[in-house]
Amino acid sequence: MTIKEVKEGDSVLARYIPASEAWRDGLNFFSPDEDYVQVGSWCYEEGKQLLAHQHNRVERTVPWTQEVLYIRQGRVRVKIYNSQSELVDQWDAVSGDIVILLRGGHGYEILENGTQVLEVKNGPYVGAEKDRRRL
Repeated sequence: MTIKEVKEGDSVLARYIPASEAWRDGLNFFSPDEDYVQVGSWCYEEGKQLLAHQHNRVERTVPWTQEVLYIRQGRVRVKIYNSQSELVDQWDAVSGDIVILLRGGHGYEILENGTQVLEVKNGPYVGAEKDRRRL
């Protein structure tokens, strides 16, 4: 299975990285530099050393909240909506998969008991009223 991009014109709404692609050897990034959230995976053998570093303070303008889901366990139906709130794609994400949500809308249906998902998004969080609109 390959990485899937859902687009509206030239704009990427979402990326689906199945576990078979997400956890390949080495360092693998799934985000171009211009995305507001950067997503990559590490797969190294014992003894690999990564150089210690610290990030510099860099002022950024981030107009969109972008999210990343890691499906730790279970199964989730991911629904992707375009900028007109129309459902344009859906798929079932399973253990080990990664979903990157960049633009448009999204919704989820939990398909298995005990499903566990890690969600990461850029901040700061400004509250539900300012941050989102229900579809």
